[in-house]
Amino acid sequence: MGKKPARELRADIKDRIGNDAAVNYAPFPDVADEMVDNTGAIRPVWQRFIRHLEEMPERELTERFARADRYLRDAGVFYRAYGSTGTGERSWPLSHIPVLIDEREWEALSAGLVQRADLLEGIVADIYGDNKLVEGGVLPPALIAANPEFQRPLAGVTPAGGHYLHFCAFEVGRGPDGNWWVLADRTQAPSGAGFALENRVATTRAFSDVYAETPVHRLASFFGAFRDALQGMKHSGDDRIAVLTPGPANETYYEHAYIARYLGFMLLEGEDLAVVKGKVMVRTVAGLKPIGVLWRRLDSAYSDPLELNQSSHIGTPGLVEALRAENVTIVNALGTGILETRALLAFMPTICRELFGEDLKLPSIATWWCGQKDEREHVAANIEKMVIGPAYSRAPFFDDNGESVLGSTLRTSAVESIGEWLNTDGAKLVGQEVVRLSTTPAWIGGKLVPRAMSLRVFAARTANGWQIMPGGFARIGGSDDVAAIAMQSGGGAADVWIVSDKPVERHTLLPGEGSFTRNMPGSLPSRAADNLFWLGRYIERAEGALRILRAWHARFAEAADPSQPLLADVTDYLAAVDIDTADAVPETLLRNIDSAVYSASNIRDRFSPDGWLALTDLAKTARRFHSTVSPGDDASHAMTILLRKLAGFAGLVHENMYRFTGWRFLSLGRHIERGMHMTRLLGHMSGPEAPDGALDMLLEIGDSVMTHRRRYNVNTAPLTVTDLLALDPLNPRSILFQMNEIHHEVEKLPNAVVNGQMSPFYREAMRLHSGLAVMTPEAMSVEVYRRLERELEHLSDLLAQTYLG
Repeated sequence: MGKKPARELRADIKDRIGNDAAVNYAPFPDVADEMVDNTGAIRPVWQRFIRHLEEMPERELTERFARADRYLRDAGVFYRAYGSTGTGERSWPLSHIPVLIDEREWEALSAGLVQRADLLEGIVADIYGDNKLVEGGVLPPALIAANPEFQRPLAGVTPAGGHYLHFCAFEVGRGPDGNWWVLADRTQAPSGAGFALENRVATTRAFSDVYAETPVHRLASFFGAFRDALQGMKHSGDDRIAVLTPGPANETYYEHAYIARYLGFMLLEGEDLAVVKGKVMVRTVAGLKPIGVLWRRLDSAYSDPLELNQSSHIGTPGLVEALRAENVTIVNALGTGILETRALLAFMPTICRELFGEDLKLPSIATWWCGQKDEREHVAANIEKMVIGPAYSRAPFFDDNGESVLGSTLRTSAVESIGEWLNTDGAKLVGQEVVRLSTTPAWIGGKLVPRAMSLRVFAARTANGWQIMPGGFARIGGSDDVAAIAMQSGGGAADVWIVSDKPVERHTLLPGEGSFTRNMPGSLPSRAADNLFWLGRYIERAEGALRILRAWHARFAEAADPSQPLLADVTDYLAAVDIDTADAVPETLLRNIDSAVYSASNIRDRFSPDGWLALTDLAKTARRFHSTVSPGDDASHAMTILLRKLAGFAGLVHENMYRFTGWRFLSLGRHIERGMHMTRLLGHMSGPEAPDGALDMLLEIGDSVMTHRRRYNVNTAPLTVTDLLALDPLNPRSILFQMNEIHHEVEKLPNAVVNGQMSPFYREAMRLHSGLAVMTPEAMSVEVYRRLERELEHLSDLLAQTYLG
């Protein structure tokens, strides 16, 4: 297809993509648009993409967008939204049409951001160092001294390596004149880089053919360079690198886990760490191990409850002490959140000239700090063009949860009192010029419509200086309102393509051809081991309950009489473990599955997307059955479906999980729980007082009916059932099989043998295994089963004391 003039191209699209999508694309007046220039022509960088859209019927576009959404859903990409009804996980709000920017324009923007990153480094070094900016009158003392982000214990503390900033983000927007402005700086714990990667993957699922033909700069080289830079910050070869997260309740926890998995770093919470003799150590199942670099994703104040925010429950006491000793590098240094202060934007031009002797290459949004008389008067005189907000806020006006006031929306009486408000609280307020951000195409209602946009661009300090990610992600307004850009307010996120006019390199984080080093997996943090262990226990507990409930409901469907002796006996047994047969899908079963999901959510960096999808699908199905299934045959069928889904999850884990320490704790949880489950069942249902049919039901629950028929050639009897379900080392449901597997896994755990001596946990596992291995069916009794159940519970406690404390 030959190239056509932009206007003709737009007209041709009319009949191809529905609702006059492109020909009626109408940018707002007096607002710059990313796709269309001020003459109404499609910009050159967009023409290839629009030409491809021309060839796609609306149905095909819908299918393409569905592929992208399905990828995000299957990968479990989410962010946590906060609202009046609490918090909850929401699917990532992808805006399917990427934002296209010409490589030459991006280079100019990048140069401005590199200068800004250096400027921010100089400012924070001065604030916590010589303080010459305040001393010389360039910065007002109140902006520092009264700032909640100024961490006084860090004053005079020089970071290891000499740099405060290693990873920054910038909110940038294009003004009506077509030039870029910085709306906000992100230095505290910048989020979004991982989401930018997921945006790229999802968008390329929708436009794989377009992406392959378009010379779009890849993102992998940016992450590879930063990973190498972090590796270079380690203090010794034994040091570890970790991403420090506030935990699963954080709105961007998914990204923390994704980045840790993508770069091969540990994902830790504050409780995983301890400071010993000025060194940061991670608690692992093999003991304390040194941490050399922490990429923190929590605010500075919460990092150390000993010297910073004493109410923090997510920090590590002594972290500031380790910083003073220069034994750990924190990315970014504690205290750098002060650079996000909104009022600081008003002083950036002056500071740049003071420190660098040059003007800012990339201006900030026009800002006036109202702690100064002339600035107060200017803001009051131009209130209809201003937005008034907190001076110490770290968010741009469209993302500050309604803390800002738009001057043009004030009533006359309120406008008249503005001067008094500014005079009283001016030091706490800033005025910022209201800007109309540029728009970009979004696919809404079957057509392209303009939506307000800002970019989040990332910068990483590497061995070669600051490197700007060739893209980032765009925040897209959910309506015509600029304030709706924030995703908490219903906005979306789009991929950003930096398009070259020549072929681009295709980078990857995979090693190149040639020699390589096979690194063994890192030490397993105790908290991760704890969650893996309990994931195994909860999954097995749920499976055990499902098997009993299926057998119970199958017999209830035949007898329709819950007072029948066998049903009544099993009902009593289930009641003792808090399972009510009156509910087809009992709440206790749901709690066990939900607990398994929660345990898995705490180790997302160690959990495959397929495994997570299978587990959450199990939980959703169980919840649906809880409200729709009736006791009897329906419930029995529902239990079978849930067992199949659970088996699918277990199979994924069994086939795909690397056989190292994490696998051992997951397996130990499953084998201990299965052993306790079978021990409890045999003690209750194989004794002389068990009702008729109990032995057959036991074999069904133990999934051993066919095996019993083949091995014993007799009807069920207490001795044969005991032999098969308790003492057969080849039956994966028997107690002895669980003890064999426990013994096999325990002997491979760290510190199982120290100085030739078994650990108490190993010794107890050996004792239980050998004691059961020499038992005969005749010797197994209710008392033996009860003792064995207590001993397995004690073994679980010993494991926790040895490895999980």
